Amino acid sequence: MGKLHVQNVTKSYSQNVILSDVSFTVHDGEFVSILGPSGSGKSTLFHVIGGIRLPDSGEIYLDDRLINGTKGAISYTPQSPSLLPWRSLLKNVLLGAEIAGGGDEADAMEMIERAGLKGYENAYPHELSGGMQQRAAFIRSLLSPQSVICLDEPFSALDEFTRLAMQKWLLSIWEEDKRSILFVTHSIEEAIYLSDRVIVLTNKPATVKKEITIPFSRPRKEAILLSEEFLQWKKLIYQELGE
Repeated sequence: MGKLHVQNVTKSYSQNVILSDVSFTVHDGEFVSILGPSGSGKSTLFHVIGGIRLPDSGEIYLDDRLINGTKGAISYTPQSPSLLPWRSLLKNVLLGAEIAGGGDEADAMEMIERAGLKGYENAYPHELSGGMQQRAAFIRSLLSPQSVICLDEPFSALDEFTRLAMQKWLLSIWEEDKRSILFVTHSIEEAIYLSDRVIVLTNKPATVKKEITIPFSRPRKEAILLSEEFLQWKKLIYQELGE
């Protein structure tokens, strides 16, 4: 199971209200993206969900279990890959599983091969490109036992072609794994291409402005990016963000 429910969450720093009465649900096996203006509190929301920060009010539930302030309940991948420089790629991808008391090298090697990283398992982060590091960070999330993965703008630092390749790779892996994913992005195209639903936040203090169900069937085809229907959804979400 992997149902995440955020209920009436508010968070402030000093007198600065960042999140205001934020509520939404990510259902088991669902891919949901969060879009919002810069500085609207998307990363703060992830810190609260991940137990790094406590909400001022409201609750976070994972499969109906209250997880406010509980670290390790979800798998969290930050904007940068955050690989440990003294560990090889293989040891890095096993880190989350090791912390949880597990870790199977055979499973890790299979994922490394599927990610196109075979032959780099003993390489160190400084020997890998940005896209390779990002794939390693995502494998680390998949090998961790948590049922919900939070991805905080994982492809933002990549060039357009590498980014699209990473999106396609992420979808291909997710289609098989079907872990619940909550994905933060600044890219409307990325949100539409990847997601079952898109949650649009208001400017700070952030609250949920609109939830949009994306109608494209799965598995997603790259060709939809150039379709008229895709452009119409992009316009709709752009208008929601701009208002």
